[in-house]
Amino acid sequence: MDVKPLVMVIEDEDAICNFITAVLNSNGYQVVKANTGKEGVSMAASYSPDMILLDLGLPDMDGVEVLKSIRKWSKMPVIVVSARGHEREKVEALDLGADDYIVKPFGTSELLARMRTALRHSPQSMGGGANGTEAVTIGGLFIDYGKRVVLLAGNKVHLTPVEYKILALLSKNAGKVLTHDYIMHEIWGLYAGDSHTLRVNMANIRRKIESNPGTPKYILTEMGVGYRMVEE
Repeated sequence: MDVKPLVMVIEDEDAICNFITAVLNSNGYQVVKANTGKEGVSMAASYSPDMILLDLGLPDMDGVEVLKSIRKWSKMPVIVVSARGHEREKVEALDLGADDYIVKPFGTSELLARMRTALRHSPQSMGGGANGTEAVTIGGLFIDYGKRVVLLAGNKVHLTPVEYKILALLSKNAGKVLTHDYIMHEIWGLYAGDSHTLRVNMANIRRKIESNPGTPKYILTEMGVGYRMVEE
């Protein structure tokens, strides 16, 4: 994959966090880590990860509260990874919107399998285009949603996870004007903040796919409104 799925690990025990990170890195995932609940909620809004692995026993707040907070604005997959193994706690987390629940200690094969399943079923998955297509070609730009690969004139374009999500969103709506607010909500949820972050990411995307970013031919600016991917 050109754009590796980004996983956030919210875990306060360094040994466990480092172990999970090593496993994920060796299996084609990017990882960002948070040691507290508040940090996790804030970073989830900033990084817009493809998935969250959430411990419940955090030092500043219960992981259940983290889950509640995230579910107010995002449907990103959340797998609880906790030492709490009672049925009541599992049911509570799942009822609150967790996609799965794994009890520590766990096997790495089981963790990876559960993650793959959650990503496949994710409503935010970048797999599949507007009409269920798995790939799209616009001029010299080729986007494979299933493999998360972007090619320009046959050469790989190296995008960050957020840049890829923006490009995928625009390409799935090629020909339509997407407002700044719509794009920010789709990518960052309710905690999107101002449009500066979007403009910075858009400038980076154009620098990577446009021969002349000043006069773009793929992503056009609708002044004061938003952006539109050309339809070819």
